[in-house]
Amino acid sequence: MIESNVSGHAGELAVHTWPNLDATWLAVLVHGYGEHGGRYGHVADALVGAGALVVAADHVGHGRSEGEPALITDFDGVVADVAAAVGSAASDLPTVLVGHSVGGLVAARYAQLHPLAALVLSAPVLGTWQGLDLLSLPEIPDTPIDPNALSRDPGVGERYAADPLVWHGPFRRETLEALERALDEVNYGPTLEHLPTLWLHGEADELVPLADTRTGTDRLRGLLFEERLYPGARHELFNETNSDEVLADVVGFVRRVLAPG
Repeated sequence: MIESNVSGHAGELAVHTWPNLDATWLAVLVHGYGEHGGRYGHVADALVGAGALVVAADHVGHGRSEGEPALITDFDGVVADVAAAVGSAASDLPTVLVGHSVGGLVAARYAQLHPLAALVLSAPVLGTWQGLDLLSLPEIPDTPIDPNALSRDPGVGERYAADPLVWHGPFRRETLEALERALDEVNYGPTLEHLPTLWLHGEADELVPLADTRTGTDRLRGLLFEERLYPGARHELFNETNSDEVLADVVGFVRRVLAPG
């Protein structure tokens, strides 16, 4: 992996790149709230093995990027930062966005505004989301994300809790307000009528419940929409006990939609 910086909408962005001199497609990983692109090394390795050049930027206020921790006041700016990450690859290869959780919301918005070869959404925040209920409270409680809700593998939660680049504090009200606006934009924006799209979700996801997301995918889905639901799986599918199955589903989907003819 190579680490570099590019200019983002609110400062320097840390960009992780996994090179592949024989790449036939570009994979752009869009991480979720509070985490960072460096957690996706095993995902990138699998995609490089499947012929991809892989890039992932840390969102503003996340990981090694500049900005106040976990503060996002405008998700349009994050979408623009994804475009900067795409541009950093200096590639004319077909581009596939892989967005997880809040990163799935960002990736969906990017797909509404920019051409793509394909889109993969992992447990995306779409439709409605219970986390926005916090906005009705006079003060956001100081309750971090429960690491045990991420995966059935306890080691995943332990590494998450010990990661100094992960935000372990409460949600920021400004971030939630910006997320609510972004949800409305995506929910009532263009459908992904002709874009090959794969939606992945764990049936035991308590952080982003499957039923809530479906209200959004039902609005977005086009003619080339597919879904994979995993019984017993929690929120971070790429870190689940069946992650090999999930990654194989992603690779199979991309190979199928990018196949000549």
